[in-house]
Amino acid sequence: MNQEFFQLITEELKIKTQQVAAVAKLLADDATVPFIARYRKEATGGLDEVAITYIRDRLAQLSELTQRKQTIIKSLTERSLLTEGLEQQIEQAQTMTVLEDIYLPLRPKRRTRATIAKEKGLQPLAELLLAQDDKTKPEAEAAAFVDKEKGVEDIDQALAGGRDILAEQFSEDQTARQRIRKLYFEQGIFRSKVIKNKEAEGKKYENYFDWTEPVTSAPSHRILAMRRGEKEGYLTLRIIVPEEKALDILGPLFIKNSSPCTRQVEMALVDGFKRLLSASMETEVRLKTKKRADAEAIRIFAENLQQLLMASPLGQKRILGVDPGFRTGCKIVLLDEQGKLLANDVIYPHHSSKQVQKDVEKISSLCTDYKIEAVAIGNGTAGRETETFFRGIGLDKGVIITMVNESGASVYSASSAAREEFPNEDITVRGAVSIGRRLMDPLAELVKIEPKSIGVGQYQHDVDQGLLKQGLDDIVASCANKVGVEVNTASKQLLIYVSGLGPQLAQNILDYRNENGPFSCRNDFLKVPRLGSKAFEQAAGFLRIQNAENPLDTSAVHPESYCVVEKMADELKCSVLELMQNNNLQNKIVLDHYITNTVGLPTLTDIMKELAKPGRDPRKQFEIFAFAEGVEKLQDLQAGMKLPGIVTNITAFGAFVDIGVHQDGLVHISELSNSFVKDPADVVKVQQKVQVTVMEVDLDKKRIKLSMKRPQEKKEPKKAQNKRPKTKPRVKVKKKTTPTKGKIDSKKPLISQLTLGM
Repeated sequence: MNQEFFQLITEELKIKTQQVAAVAKLLADDATVPFIARYRKEATGGLDEVAITYIRDRLAQLSELTQRKQTIIKSLTERSLLTEGLEQQIEQAQTMTVLEDIYLPLRPKRRTRATIAKEKGLQPLAELLLAQDDKTKPEAEAAAFVDKEKGVEDIDQALAGGRDILAEQFSEDQTARQRIRKLYFEQGIFRSKVIKNKEAEGKKYENYFDWTEPVTSAPSHRILAMRRGEKEGYLTLRIIVPEEKALDILGPLFIKNSSPCTRQVEMALVDGFKRLLSASMETEVRLKTKKRADAEAIRIFAENLQQLLMASPLGQKRILGVDPGFRTGCKIVLLDEQGKLLANDVIYPHHSSKQVQKDVEKISSLCTDYKIEAVAIGNGTAGRETETFFRGIGLDKGVIITMVNESGASVYSASSAAREEFPNEDITVRGAVSIGRRLMDPLAELVKIEPKSIGVGQYQHDVDQGLLKQGLDDIVASCANKVGVEVNTASKQLLIYVSGLGPQLAQNILDYRNENGPFSCRNDFLKVPRLGSKAFEQAAGFLRIQNAENPLDTSAVHPESYCVVEKMADELKCSVLELMQNNNLQNKIVLDHYITNTVGLPTLTDIMKELAKPGRDPRKQFEIFAFAEGVEKLQDLQAGMKLPGIVTNITAFGAFVDIGVHQDGLVHISELSNSFVKDPADVVKVQQKVQVTVMEVDLDKKRIKLSMKRPQEKKEPKKAQNKRPKTKPRVKVKKKTTPTKGKIDSKKPLISQLTLGM
């Protein structure tokens, strides 16, 4: 392994080189991020998933850089262009950008104006012009290069060819590129304009019809919105810098004096910037800002997904799931404590009063016969009306009636997983089952749906799909392993995300379970075909067996540490089960007595936490929630109303809240709190219950503006004279935002927070 990589990452994360090396070794041995973070704390010095993921992704980037260096060196060697000094430059390049700048002048090119001029023999003339000798007369020197057979018709053509060679040379100069790149990133401006006659079609992009914003502060959602508008053919998008500043930067690099040749060099310099260098830098900035925007959008999406997956489960209850509808009726399903489908039916509570009475009797009977403990109602069309119907039935007070976010349920109901599980049921039954199971255990059910379809992201179809998949898969795996998976009831989709498994081993576990019955102990995992010792090591601690023969099989204690717990029990003269059930016995344990070369204090501390609460669920306890009665549609809303709601999605510019009217309202970032909010995720979480005030309702556009501010604390608007004067009249900035930083934040989800541009 490359020690230089380790040192670089050490400096970036401000940790020890040994920690980076340990993570790299474990990753090379196919250990997963959750496993390393949970069961190899001694080796890594207690690094969390965020740091481990960063190391994984950074090592991959640096490996890619190394491979690119090797490719370039091979290309230069084959063309006899590699020198000792050039090779040293290449090897010392720290980023892909620097590496490509070094290679650019030597890269094989398509025919350009400069290469054509060189073919005409004008390279010596270009060198004469660049020398800018006081005694050199450009026209006189150019006359010697006029050659009609080569295509140089006259002096003007000769000079133009010489300038073309110089223009390309200037645009490929490493120092020039570095300085102009700095100008673009520090003073560049996004400028979008509507394409003529596209105003009506592209109305949804009207905010960007004439928009300018600094590259340094443009937030991810606006960058992606402008790019989407451009892609769909409604906007033009440019990144520009003040031309005079660029030329002021380039001039001193190439202009030596004011000789007769200098005018030719100046003309070449202007052409080189306008025609070549500016286009190259604009492309670079577009790529880098796209990567920055992608990283931020994926981070927000991943954080939302993490909060949704870790939402409070109701637990193992008998559920009546409802997929509501008006004309076609409401599909209902009855599920047992494990989520098994017992029966299904259809009711029509929104038809005639006679039909309503029949449905009341039917539901009352079903709830009694199947001992229903909770009713889960999808929050889509007819959801609130259906909730009102169920609350009016007069069910037992112990029966919970609640709304469930059904985003993605239709995707699941049409999926191969749903067809495999319910081959004889239609999609409405499958959708109702998904709604009911979401109440029981959101994580176990939502892993069956492609994360992009769950409805907690923004611009997910515009970002890099590879990075998006990697980031979301990391989040799902983290959540699944953090909660733990009951191996005897888990679906294939959930087992796939367990550390060390995957699609094939997950299927093998299901097949073994179906053929041999439930697992009775963790050692049985080794009987599963192709599940070897390595996969067992990775997965065993995250797979749980309720009512197992060995009580430790119900906990997160890894089998490799069972001997430690057994030794503790022996020395206390009790059984392992008694030790797990008795806090007094646990308090007698002195951890230092059990430290060995392989088991340190971090592992022992984790073991004690598990003994205190075996197999504990890290998710919060379920809380019953109800929307405001009588507020079921947009027309019911009035400005000033104070309503309960549930956060459904968080973006860079605010949070969307479901208030029970079939249309989420937006709490803009400026309305989330009375104090300044840098990141909405610092204030609210997905699935959080909040109180909001209705500020404005637009029935035509179906838009709701909400606020979470407390009225008595709202600040008075600033007086006009206190407004900061505009310093850049050509730049219209609608909202000042903080540029994305490339720092590691342990509070953020484990998705790599590294900008991948290098």
